[in-house]
Parts: sequence; C-alpha cells; structure tokens
Amino acid sequence: AKCGYDAIEPWIRELDAYVSGGGSLKDLRKRIEDRGLAVPSAIGFASWIVDDPVQREKGMDEAKRSMDLVRQIGGTRIAAPPVGATDRSDLDPMRIAERYRALLELGDEMGVVPELEVWGFSKTLNRLGTAALVAVEAQHPKACVLSDVYHLYKGGSDFAGMRLLSSVALPVFHVNDYPAEPREKITDAHRVYPGDGVAPLGPLFRDLYQSGFRGYLSLELFNRDYWKQDA
Repeated sequence: AKCGYDAIEPWIRELDAYVSGGGSLKDLRKRIEDRGLAVPSAIGFASWIVDDPVQREKGMDEAKRSMDLVRQIGGTRIAAPPVGATDRSDLDPMRIAERYRALLELGDEMGVVPELEVWGFSKTLNRLGTAALVAVEAQHPKACVLSDVYHLYKGGSDFAGMRLLSSVALPVFHVNDYPAEPREKITDAHRVYPGDGVAPLGPLFRDLYQSGFRGYLSLELFNRDYWKQDA
C-alpha cells in the first residue's frame, strides 16, 4: 500500500502460514481494507482437473477450503491452474470444461470465482486458445481466464490472441517480462520487471485496453534477486 499498489494477490500457502502462526483472517481483512487495498485474485493449487475421481474429490475439497480463506479476507477470485495434469497432453478439452464448470459451481456456493489459469510449461492448458475453448465450453456466466506474459511466451501462444478475450473473461492479468531466451529454455526464474525484457508489451497493453480490459495488472515475479530487495 505504501508503494502505491491497489491490490494484493496472496498465495493460499501464505494465508495458511499466517493462520498457523496465530494470525486472524478477520484482522487481516480489516488491515487490507483499512489500507484501501483489494484482493481481486489469490493463488491456489487445488487438483480439480485430474482424471482420478478420488484425487479430484480431494482437489475439490481443497478448492473449497481455499475459497473460504479467500472469502474471509474479502477476496473475490482464485487461480485454477492445471495442477496434477501438467504432464498430460491427452486430456480432452471438453472433459476439462466439465470439470471447470463443476469448479465454477462450487465457486457460486463459496462466493469466489475460479480463474482458469494458463501455464506455459504444462502439457495441459499451456496455450491461450485451449484455455479459451475450455472457458467457453464450461457454459457458465462467470467463466474467465487468467493469463500471464511469461506463460504466453513459454507455451507458444501469440500475444495478439489476447484481443479475442473481452474484459468479462479477463478480470486479472499477470504482468512480467522475459529476456531473449528460447522458450524451451526459459524458466520462472527468468522473469524480469516489465520493460526490462523483450516481450511486446506495448502492442499487448494496447490490445488489452482496446478489447475493454480495465481489470487488475498483477505483477508476478519469481526472480530471487528481486526478493532480496526492498518492496
């Protein structure tokens, strides 16, 4: 808040650690609100997408628990990446759509919307087009996509494809940049500040704005050198 940010995007593991250390989610919500911050998204890792029905049920239970944590701090959405299926290239997108719809219906009950997240390094949901197909075929009014500059490049998606997603389908967008490295060699740790890499951010932001995007740009970096610096 002191740095001028409008919102935070906490990880579920951070909220768990906070509660385990004696923290109160009610107090945390008040601290967030008192500082004028919002929680438009959170990062969770529930395995809602997997084939195994027992595993998937556990994943849905974890999703419900995570959504409850997010709701308690005033959050409205949570990421839904392809956890548990990153090594699968044979999952039928229509089957994924059915599972995403089930997750959305759970979100209706919990008051938190799951955002279908593109993971470029995965073999499942690694491309923007696949995520868009799944979101459309989920046939749910709150279906949406969570995309990321790095993951678009890593997964081989064309940045111009973002023009096809309306503001309704894209409430949050992860921003970062990447150096001039081949996509097969680049990793999360290569992410740099927007403008310090070679991503076509100018055209991308123009396309986003012209498509009606007025959501949150969430800075997501996994560069350990940055972690050592002051906020």
